[in-house]
Amino acid sequence: MASEGGKWKAGLVSIVTPVYNGEAHLAGMLDSVLAQTYAEIEMILADDGSEDATLQVAESYRERFAARGYAYRVVQAPHRNASSAINAGLPYVTGEYLIWPDSDDALEPESVAKRVEFLQSHPRYECVRSLSYYFDEKTGARLDKADEQIGDLSREELFWDVLESRTFVCCGCYMLKSERFFEIYPGRRIPEYDVGQNFQMLLPYLYRHKCPTIREELYGVAVRAGSHSRTGLTQAQEEKKYAEYESLVDDIAEICGLADEASRRRITAWKAARRYRISLKYRHWKEALKALVQLRHCGGFRLGAAVKEVIWAFFVKGWVAEKIYPVYQKICAGKKGN
Repeated sequence: MASEGGKWKAGLVSIVTPVYNGEAHLAGMLDSVLAQTYAEIEMILADDGSEDATLQVAESYRERFAARGYAYRVVQAPHRNASSAINAGLPYVTGEYLIWPDSDDALEPESVAKRVEFLQSHPRYECVRSLSYYFDEKTGARLDKADEQIGDLSREELFWDVLESRTFVCCGCYMLKSERFFEIYPGRRIPEYDVGQNFQMLLPYLYRHKCPTIREELYGVAVRAGSHSRTGLTQAQEEKKYAEYESLVDDIAEICGLADEASRRRITAWKAARRYRISLKYRHWKEALKALVQLRHCGGFRLGAAVKEVIWAFFVKGWVAEKIYPVYQKICAGKKGN
């Protein structure tokens, strides 16, 4: 199981991948691991109670991993969520380095090697990340549009950049040193939520350690219609998701020890900005206004910008759009009928 005495196998890279109902796409990820140019890898596949043939696909790779000289472990857990599946795999990590790619994505052949080489040649850093690209899962064609901001690649202090969506959180791009990671989570468990497993993995680490960027696209993100991140949510589901993220960020703030006034205000502003967006989306005008006021008090808006937002939300998009515009449309329709 875990490395004894807190010692890690030098040079070994532990790959922990959660998977749920991955029968149709898991092979692509496992193939990309087998295609790595790096020699020292252990693959830990954590199944989140799949109900399809995921386990059969996983078991079919045992001989191929053995032939490649890579350790291979399949861990089964009851179905809960991705963070729970990751927790099922973390006790088995023995490598000096840790990555956790998604089960439907792909590592470029030199993805592991280049990140290890960077950390070995820059010992002052405890983590590193690469860039990613997006591809169509069915055709393999690369896609131009990305879901996340790239941000300022010269920046190395990324905690707030990731939290505030100014740079990418893409899980398979990051490589951490296991020893430092388990200093944060000595029980080898991250907080379990239905949302945000990458926040749990990354944010407390990025709060403590600088993270430079290798400016190469070493990780491919699959785009498929049925993926969890792209499935449409009902209003109730989306509001529940937003609430869970708030609770998760509170947990992360506690883990990081964010007790100073500036940090607390920034966390509050993060919550208020999200509440404003979702309230606006579902036309909860009073809640949107409360969120704007809170955001203004936290310094998230200058007064002029806040006034413009109120005008846009409550007169252009809000009351006018809801009450006046339908009447205007009926008048126009009546004129056309004449």
